Amino acid sequence: MTKVAFLGLGVMGYPMAGHLQAKGHDVTVYNRTAAKAEKWVAQHGGAMAATPREAAEGADIVFACVGNDDDLRGVCTGADGAFAGMSKGAIFVDHTTVSAAVTREMFAAAEALGLGFVDAPVSGGQAGAENGVLSVMCGGVQAQYDAAEPVIASYARICRRIGDSGAGQMTKMCNQIAIAGLVQGLSEALHFAEKAGLDGASVVEVISQGAAGSWQMSNRYQTMIDDHFEHGFAVDWMRKDLGICLSTADETGASLPVTALVDQFYKDVQKMGGGRWDTSSLIKRLRAAG
Repeated sequence: MTKVAFLGLGVMGYPMAGHLQAKGHDVTVYNRTAAKAEKWVAQHGGAMAATPREAAEGADIVFACVGNDDDLRGVCTGADGAFAGMSKGAIFVDHTTVSAAVTREMFAAAEALGLGFVDAPVSGGQAGAENGVLSVMCGGVQAQYDAAEPVIASYARICRRIGDSGAGQMTKMCNQIAIAGLVQGLSEALHFAEKAGLDGASVVEVISQGAAGSWQMSNRYQTMIDDHFEHGFAVDWMRKDLGICLSTADETGASLPVTALVDQFYKDVQKMGGGRWDTSSLIKRLRAAG
């Protein structure tokens, strides 16, 4: 059993922390809205704390899954931040999707205090978190990763260290870049089938078994056909992630023409009132265009 803290109980963090408790770890949770933490403790046991610092006190590993760069800085630093409560040698594991720049900033701040810091963004969405089958891509010091990995395994299908600090976030960018193009392609295929008078489910049954098959196709085609978009990762969050991708591409010199285009398509979906729809809602834009 490992004593851990978990900061951030959103749609991902809530079940992830639950898996940690279910695996026998001693979990203390913190959430900006205390009522969510109270609900988690009532459901799973463990304990809650009023600040990240209090949650982190005595923890071997502190996990976080918050919103963005500023949220991460907020739970890490300052008088009430987790770093102030962590003991030397403890490890901070960040599951938030943030920029590689803030990751390296937090890594350096942690290192100066004698703490470990592993960037460990995840893929698999809300369903992956609930079912404990997330893909976790990590950056940081090998020994710190090795210490954290058996605990991360509580909710991971696969967990890998890709390289030094920031490598996990860079890998998550690759993930989001790949998804953006896939979802647009699937949206166009289903829209084309509709316009051609084909049965979309029958089309997918055939093409999903060939080279066109993907997780998105297998798991989202039916809800897309049904015009139902309350599943998993929201458009607002995808645009945040794609913004990180495009900004980093400018820094590295990478060319992301399809990603830039799909980002604008998601902007159109936001204008349609779909900021909280899931990412497969790109097809709504095509249907609205006729």
